[in-house]
Amino acid sequence: MKIKKVVVIGSGTMGSGIAAHLCNADVPVTLLDLTTEISEKARERIHKSRPPLLIDKTKIDKIKVGNINDDFDVVKDADWVVEAVVERIDIKHNIYEKIFKSRKAGAIVSSNTSSIPIKILSEKLSEDEKKDFCITHFFNPVRYMGLLEIVKNENNDLDKINSLKKFCEDELGKGAIVCNDTPGFLGNRIGVFAMQVAMTEAFRMKLSIEEADAVFGRPMGIPKTGVFGLYDLIGIDLMSDVLKSFIKELSQNDPFQEVAKEIPLITKLIESGYTGRKGKGGFYRMNKQNNQRILEAINLETGKYSPTKKIELGIETVNLNLLIDRKDKYGEYAWSVISKIIKYASSLVPGITDKFNDIDEAMRLGFNWAMGPFEMLKSIGVQKFFDRIDNFENNQFLEKLSKNKDENFYGERQKYTDIETLGKIKPKAIKVDKNKSADIYRFKDYNIVEFTTKACALDYDSMDALKNATDKPLIIINESMQFSAGVNLTYTMDFADKGDFKSIEKFIKYFQDTCKHLKYSKYPVISAPSGLVLGGGEEVAIQSNFVVAHTNIVMGLVETGVGLVPAGGGCKEVLWRWCQTEEAKSDPDFAPLKVFNIIGYATTATSTVEAETLKFLKPKDKKVMNRNSLFEISKKLIEENKNFKPPEECKFNLSGKPLKEKMIKTLEKLYNEKVIFDHGMEVGKELATVLSGGDTSIEKTLSEDDLYKLELDSFMKLIETKKTQDRIKHTLATGKPLVN
Repeated sequence: MKIKKVVVIGSGTMGSGIAAHLCNADVPVTLLDLTTEISEKARERIHKSRPPLLIDKTKIDKIKVGNINDDFDVVKDADWVVEAVVERIDIKHNIYEKIFKSRKAGAIVSSNTSSIPIKILSEKLSEDEKKDFCITHFFNPVRYMGLLEIVKNENNDLDKINSLKKFCEDELGKGAIVCNDTPGFLGNRIGVFAMQVAMTEAFRMKLSIEEADAVFGRPMGIPKTGVFGLYDLIGIDLMSDVLKSFIKELSQNDPFQEVAKEIPLITKLIESGYTGRKGKGGFYRMNKQNNQRILEAINLETGKYSPTKKIELGIETVNLNLLIDRKDKYGEYAWSVISKIIKYASSLVPGITDKFNDIDEAMRLGFNWAMGPFEMLKSIGVQKFFDRIDNFENNQFLEKLSKNKDENFYGERQKYTDIETLGKIKPKAIKVDKNKSADIYRFKDYNIVEFTTKACALDYDSMDALKNATDKPLIIINESMQFSAGVNLTYTMDFADKGDFKSIEKFIKYFQDTCKHLKYSKYPVISAPSGLVLGGGEEVAIQSNFVVAHTNIVMGLVETGVGLVPAGGGCKEVLWRWCQTEEAKSDPDFAPLKVFNIIGYATTATSTVEAETLKFLKPKDKKVMNRNSLFEISKKLIEENKNFKPPEECKFNLSGKPLKEKMIKTLEKLYNEKVIFDHGMEVGKELATVLSGGDTSIEKTLSEDDLYKLELDSFMKLIETKKTQDRIKHTLATGKPLVN
């Protein structure tokens, strides 16, 4: 059955998020609530949302709104009706009665519940109605979280479940995993257990919350919020309700019961309004001292707050063995948490799913883990795991594995999808080369480069890998969340602190040479970005021959925020694209002035639609809803370009001094209005020098190399100043820009 029209009932956070994402996929959707006014307000929230729920905000009016009394007739035409009302059984049962009286024959009806089993939701439905009823558990925010759990039971029409799965994968871009009707399904069952283990072990071992979050974070392949930061983000009171639901649904001998017990400190926090970021604070809070905002952390033993302390573990990338082998409390904590997560997840196979692989993928897609529990086991090594683990009675999975000690137990990844993904290809590919910043794979007759640094930040080794991989057609793609957050500023500042500016200049020149080499390579170069595509990351992408971009990107040249100008060809490339517009043909200053504003304000695009508007992407670049499809579409581009020819080199005619004066007038206005300050003025002047062409005139033709040189010269002038160095250090320390 084809899904052409959808009705979403309930316009709260999840209902409005689902409606917005259907709109992103150009699927006609109607959002209903108790009153039309409530639905209209939800539509307004969607339009104003940050980060934006819509890929293209101009589509907001395509979300129709109404109420469940006057407009319920729309259900008659719907192929899929999604219930997303409050988690009260009586209300849900009343809605289902109304839906099934009105729906057309065979239409799918689903609930977006995160915790109530199908058997309870569907207990008042007929046998025929139960066939078409399931749970579709989207994760929040719907646009950005890849996981969709489709929960079935023995009553379902499996053909219908599979058709819904295919629709959600193909049209909505979801990692749709079908699972059994068990408490918490896949993601929340493991994810919440992992959080509770990380928390209870921190209490038991008397770790500070900063120490626990430093371990149960990036070194473990888990987002940097850690456990206490994530608790604050979700809401401590909401997490308390989630735990109560698990305690009620799970058997008394389930290990979850032990880690879900009430903790007096948490009860006290909730009672005093410390419910996390939405309240007065939580495990962390912001406090003011001497007119400065100070981040404070709670002491788990005393309940008192003090300024946070940065914990340095000296582990830059995910390395579980390096972590658990430490002979200190951090190593002990890491092993205790990881081993308990592996034991619990494996004890649930085949109960919650007979494909253990799906549990890992749920953790990747729903919780942004770099690897799931079974991948953790594989990474540690089977023999090593069993040498250290304590008892695992009644755990069928581990009992079997302990007997055969099969180090290759894992098999294929991402079995939940038929798409040919990077994750599926890597085990079959030949690893041609690797360094500390990137891996090069050879698959069939093309190469793949994957960045491996934190946030895929770029350095000399990253450029080496790119340059060395152009002996064949090349796909630049990462499994990690980001394509690249830009040049590694720590790497750059290490040289600056030593006064070694020659090494910085050498690196930036090599960066430029590499990007130019990619653009004019003998074979096609394809970048397949997702997540952050910033600064140097964008410069790599836009100087590739083709781009296959996931719709959820944040793209921009943001160097001015740290007191620099883009120097890897970013100014040059975006300028060239704007020079091709009709406006630029009649006004030679149009393009430089436009780009001056875009780069000067460090403008970012939050979708492929916005990126194309800013000319960070071209109309011919591929825009993809499903992140899993990036590799498959990139590979298809290589196959379609067997007779590839590099593009012709760009030429520029820029006005020089008169144009720069126009730009400086803009800067002076901003300075007088106190939008920018002294150093902002200097950064703006250097950007103006680059985009005006420097010492040139409109009659003189400049080459790409001329623009590269202007970028490099301005970059070096700025990096040598203390104020730019102050900006960089402040950003590295706080994650926020310094205005000076």
